[in-house]
Amino acid sequence: MNITNASAVIRGNADAPRLRGHITFRKRRSGVLVTVDISGLPSDSKSDFFALHIHEGESCGGRDFSNAGRHFDMTRSPHPEHSGDLPPLLSCRGRAYMSVLTDRFDIEDVVGRTVIIHSDPDDFRTQPSGDSGSRIGCGVIRRN
Repeated sequence: MNITNASAVIRGNADAPRLRGHITFRKRRSGVLVTVDISGLPSDSKSDFFALHIHEGESCGGRDFSNAGRHFDMTRSPHPEHSGDLPPLLSCRGRAYMSVLTDRFDIEDVVGRTVIIHSDPDDFRTQPSGDSGSRIGCGVIRRN
C-alpha cells in the first residue's frame, strides 16, 4: 500500500484541556514531511519546549494516554534514535508550529500509531524516553 498523506488530530487531557492541533505527514522524495500546528500548550511547564514523539500504540485511551504505548522504534535503537523521535516543539504564547523532514520512517509505518506531546522538553539522553514528563496531548495517525 502506498500512502502519500496522513494526519493526526491532537487533543489534550485534563493536564492540558485547551491543547488542540493538527499534525500532517506528507510523502516526499527524500522522506516524510511532518508539519505540526498546535495551540493551547500550557504555560506552567518547565520551559517553552515540549517533547514530541510517535508512539507504537493505536489508541489515545486512558486519562494519561497510557494506551499510546512506548516510543515507536523499528530499529530497536536507544533514545533519541528511535524511529518516532521528533524534534521538540517550541511554544510561543501557547502556540507551536514546526515542519521537519525525516527519513526515519515511511508514512505506511506510522498510520494507525499515536503521536504524543509531553509536558517537558526531551533531554535527548535519558532512557527510554528522554525524561520528557507526562503525556499531555495525543492523536491517532490516520490515512487521508
